[in-house]
Amino acid sequence: MRKLKICVTDDCVGDGLCVDEAPGTFELNDDNMAIVKDSPSDDEEAIIAAAESCPVDAIKVIDEETGEQIYPKE
Repeated sequence: MRKLKICVTDDCVGDGLCVDEAPGTFELNDDNMAIVKDSPSDDEEAIIAAAESCPVDAIKVIDEETGEQIYPKE
């Protein structure tokens, strides 16, 4: 499994769909905004599904080794 860098941008609207898709990776903070847990535990498929579920594309998934942005595609 490739190592992923997962970022949530300030565009997050806090609807929580990412938490539903990948609860081992995302959680909502006290301001009801998505954050990445310290030790993400979901597989790549679940993380991509979580990013795809975001209504405002606030989740960026990047291959750490190559620097390629996996989602959303540039």
